[in-house]
Amino acid sequence: MRCSTWKSQRDVAKEKNDVGFGSDLPSVPQWLSPSYRFLHFFVFFSYSYLLGPPPMQVAQSTYIYDDDGNVVNETQQGHQRNWTNIDDVSPFVLDAFVAIEDRKFYDHHGFDYMRIGAAVLKNVQTMSRSQGASTITQQYARNLFLNHEKTWDRKAREALYALRLEWHVPKDDILEGYVNTINFGHGAYGIERAAQLYFGVSANDLSLEQAALLAGLPRGPSYYSPYNHPERAKDRQELILLRKNKVKSPLNSTKRHSRLILNSPKLSKVKERVAPYFQDVVERELLERYDLDPAIVEAGGLKVFTTLDADMQKAAETYVEQEMPADEPLQTAVVSVDPTTGDVKAMVGGVHYDESPFNRAYDARRSPGSTFKPFLYYAALKNGFTPATLLRSEPTSFPLNEEGDYYELGNYGEIYANDFITMTQALAYSDNIYAVKTHVLQEPESLIETAQAAGIESTLSPNLSLALGASDVGVLELTAAYSPFANGGARVEPRLIERVEDAGGNVLIDTEPEVEQAFDERQTYMMTEMMRHMFNSELNDYTSVTGNSISHLITRPMAGKSGSTPNDNWMIGYTPNLVTGVWVGYDDNTPLDHRKHGQIAKKIWVKTLEKSLEGELKHEFQMPRGVENVDIDLATGLLADEACGNAYTAAFVRNTAPTESCTEYLENDELNAEEAKEEISKEKEKLFDRLKRWFSSNEIDG
Repeated sequence: MRCSTWKSQRDVAKEKNDVGFGSDLPSVPQWLSPSYRFLHFFVFFSYSYLLGPPPMQVAQSTYIYDDDGNVVNETQQGHQRNWTNIDDVSPFVLDAFVAIEDRKFYDHHGFDYMRIGAAVLKNVQTMSRSQGASTITQQYARNLFLNHEKTWDRKAREALYALRLEWHVPKDDILEGYVNTINFGHGAYGIERAAQLYFGVSANDLSLEQAALLAGLPRGPSYYSPYNHPERAKDRQELILLRKNKVKSPLNSTKRHSRLILNSPKLSKVKERVAPYFQDVVERELLERYDLDPAIVEAGGLKVFTTLDADMQKAAETYVEQEMPADEPLQTAVVSVDPTTGDVKAMVGGVHYDESPFNRAYDARRSPGSTFKPFLYYAALKNGFTPATLLRSEPTSFPLNEEGDYYELGNYGEIYANDFITMTQALAYSDNIYAVKTHVLQEPESLIETAQAAGIESTLSPNLSLALGASDVGVLELTAAYSPFANGGARVEPRLIERVEDAGGNVLIDTEPEVEQAFDERQTYMMTEMMRHMFNSELNDYTSVTGNSISHLITRPMAGKSGSTPNDNWMIGYTPNLVTGVWVGYDDNTPLDHRKHGQIAKKIWVKTLEKSLEGELKHEFQMPRGVENVDIDLATGLLADEACGNAYTAAFVRNTAPTESCTEYLENDELNAEEAKEEISKEKEKLFDRLKRWFSSNEIDG
């Protein structure tokens, strides 16, 4: 049996048959007794009764969980709220609120006329509306339906709602609703959230001292905040305990009161929001992707189980903070995706969410530069190229039409082999000339179809510069589109939400990974082996591999591709079980200083990926049937031999690797020189013929 003042007062009120409007109407004070005013009151009271009970649904917190079932956030339009039954609230809390807010709660019918009269007199004297006299019922009505403006219109509507509550809702239910809708500050609404926020306990376990402190907060959640103003909070706590003594609660004593003044509660720290960019996308997709009724989202009380990996998210955030310069407005985006399911494991949409909540990982569209080349070379493999296909790397002008217009481009730093190089070298060095030649030697739509099959949905322009990533794409979009290279050819749809339940445990949304075979597993493995060579310093020749600066940080099998434009810096790469993409640039497209900023994306990428997989098995990429590894001579692109020099390993569909040895080339230098001239002539002729087909179909542009 619970022994508390609020309980005893309620029982006395019931014995007097004076709870609610079940029998007698409340007596009207003499100063409001003229007959014409009584008629107005009678009509007002009758109207409130006929309206019935007001709608009382209260928005509750929606919980967001990570992939391990841990709560990463709870939110309801900035509020944190859990509804708690009155039987699960400490009697100290109920006692304290009745004592400080409405001592006659169980004796009145929604209004304390003596307090109203005193407040009106005070306001007339001061010519203001600063003095209030709201009962718990009135405050509950305000919390449910109104704002806190001090206007006569709001007070009239508050009175109507209060009467409707008193007519149709039991006192205990009103008190329960009141303590569950109070603003306790710092985003906490309701006694359960306040108990957890300030003391780390349940509302049922609050002590007398804790209850007194919490009861003092609603009058001014910021003003009396124990975080911001501990002395004010302590003084308010003392006032409430003194007021409680006047209620003659057996739970209070002067001795205990004196002792608790010396004690200060240990307050929990307000947690920073975890993965805010990720959570923003989750909230949007509930409505936009899964068509959840906005009213359901607004009501809250949902449990949203997501694909977020808290450790991977922490890794991404850590290295963004570590590597991004603090003295300039440079921005970034980082995404990690499970290539086997499409599950988004981490997302960072900018350097500081509080300063810029715009999600560059989800909403921005930027030129991908050379990170688009893997789609080009996969298409080439499907069309008969091999990792050892030779094309010349040299300054080249590509004719666009018969009027003499040319597409001019060059390699970064104007560095060329001025010789034939293989596709593997071209990808490792990021040779632009080789890329555009490869694009020209295929059908114009081949690259677009390949990129779309991988998951690129942004509009792509069928021009020569598409080979160098001239069409804008999204960071999440491009990162997920690398999944087929990591998983054996399957396209995946990025997924952030696994399941959604309502407050009653009913499943509203239940998703499954969307995985569809799009590429040939043999060619994707060949692409992976080529992309691993961007970190292979043994390929360093007339220029270095593009991953040379971070290769010493790699401890497990990884493949990837970097990219840059005048305004963008990219790195996308993967292991068999995780794809990570990083973009760096300015929001306003200010040109980058690549000598200063050119390695940032790579550093964030490798550190994030390594940390994300720390402690995990170092899986190898699995070679499919029908593929073989062959050693290729670096200088000639032919079969390697110890007599020739440096070599590398490349994967080929069986029976498509070179058959000639590099030693045969060395033995026939003069003949090879003539053959080289002939090959150069053939290449130029073939390129010109292909270009004529492109511009004759009006599909070519620079």
